[in-house]
Amino acid sequence: MSTRPSPATRTAAALPTISDAEWVVMREFWRLRNATTAEVVAGLEGRMHWKPRTVQSLINRLVGKGALTFTKEGREHRYRPAVAEADCVLDASRTFVDRLFGGKLAPLLACFVESGQVSAQEAAQLRKILEEGKTK
Repeated sequence: MSTRPSPATRTAAALPTISDAEWVVMREFWRLRNATTAEVVAGLEGRMHWKPRTVQSLINRLVGKGALTFTKEGREHRYRPAVAEADCVLDASRTFVDRLFGGKLAPLLACFVESGQVSAQEAAQLRKILEEGKTK
């Protein structure tokens, strides 16, 4: 059994840039924690109409970017996330807000509120989050 080393700790600057298709695959790995290509293909069945070769190509790209690591078990590779989902979500969110709203959250929220896309329930959740954030 051979193992490819995983990064010890990653800073925000070291997090890989993940494409939309790669996000789908990474979410499956975060859900499963570790899996073979066949297990990921099975998990995506019915949601994505990708051939196993497409999934393997995406996995190879994610390994190359350092988002996944693997252990070779006989003829199979068992992959596992090398980056935390929460870290990747935060990094992608920051990148999005920086690119579209100059790094400011208020215009992002205003965009959704002013277009009527925030329900009363979501508005209440946002208020609660903001109030709890004040006390931290």
